[in-house]
Formats: sequence, C-alpha cells, structure tokens
Amino acid sequence: MDHDSRAALFDSTAEHYDEDPWHAAVAEALVSPLPDAPGLVLDVATGTGFAAYAALRLKPARVLAVDLSPAMLARASAKAAELDPDGVISWQVAPAVPMPAADGSADVVLCASSLHFLGAVAFADWLRVLRPGGRLAFSVVSGARFKPSGAFADFVPRDLSFPTDDDGAAALASSAGFVDVSARTFSVEGGDRVRSVFLVHATAP
Repeated sequence: MDHDSRAALFDSTAEHYDEDPWHAAVAEALVSPLPDAPGLVLDVATGTGFAAYAALRLKPARVLAVDLSPAMLARASAKAAELDPDGVISWQVAPAVPMPAADGSADVVLCASSLHFLGAVAFADWLRVLRPGGRLAFSVVSGARFKPSGAFADFVPRDLSFPTDDDGAAALASSAGFVDVSARTFSVEGGDRVRSVFLVHATAP
C-alpha cells in the first residue's frame, strides 16, 4: 500500500490516540534504562510523540521525531509548548524507513509500538544511523497475541516474524547485527485484560 494510503489511515486514528495510556507506558519503559545526555535521539514513527517526549528526561542535545502521518505529528507538536518549552524536539513528516538522518549520526534510536508496521527492513537502517556504541530501544508485539484486522492488516509487513517469548524478541536485534541485546516482557493490566509487548534494548557494534 502506498505512503498516501498509509498516512490517511493513521491520520484517521490520530484524534483519539492519546486517550489510550498504553502508548505512554510503553514509551516510558523503553526510555528509562537508557544513558543520560545523548547527542541526537531519533524517534522512529513517533505517532503523537510519546517516546520523543519521554526521551527528554535523558537531557538529549536534540530529538528528531518522524512520522508518516501529518495528523499524528500535528497532535504531537501541539503538546510541545507544555512538554518541550526549550524546543529540543524537531518534528518531521516523512517515512520512518529510511530515517532522514546521516549515517552514524544518532546516539539513540527509539521505536515504540511501531515495528509491526515497519518490518525487518528497519533494522538495517537503524544500524546505519547509529554511531558505534549507540543504543537501540524498541517494542515489538507478541506473535501469540497480535491479530491485526481490517485496514491495519494490510499494513503489516511480511518480512518480520513476531516473537512469542523474550528470547525470540532479542533474536530480532542480534540476528540483525546488534550486540549486548536484552529483552523483557512488559505488561499493563487495564480493565478486564492484560496487554503486553516485548521491550528490546541493544547496542550498535
């Protein structure tokens, strides 16, 4: 499906995206173990900016947050006056792969709740943009739980097999060439269901 169709679908979900506290919880959990004072942080497929804003706690020099959906980014940047008064975050409408960043320019790459729309091709791009020793933090859905339906099912890439345990989640990064890989299951109880994803942290060689 082309970029315009993808953008239109995500535009249609932007209005109510922030009403779900799950996305913020995942973003905070991804950022919390990362080292302080990075130079450039890239937030891949930022949506309404949860991971980009969470990254501010690291005191980065700069954050570049990219998303295909203008409506998502409009909602993200509207929060900047309150959450990013110093203007550390730059917002850019663009495809997330390849990221609009120079080779070896990033200290951190974040990808919260989006890998299942990007596919395995994202890993090579993340290796490209990260400096040696740079950190990757991403979440990935469980193959046992993830059952896309409707229009969203058309966007799920076929080149990525979704893991069913922590080891499988870690293997996504290690098989792509990352080192010092760790993965854990992150769960939040809400109402009558438990939602969980795998959180993966890794280092560029």
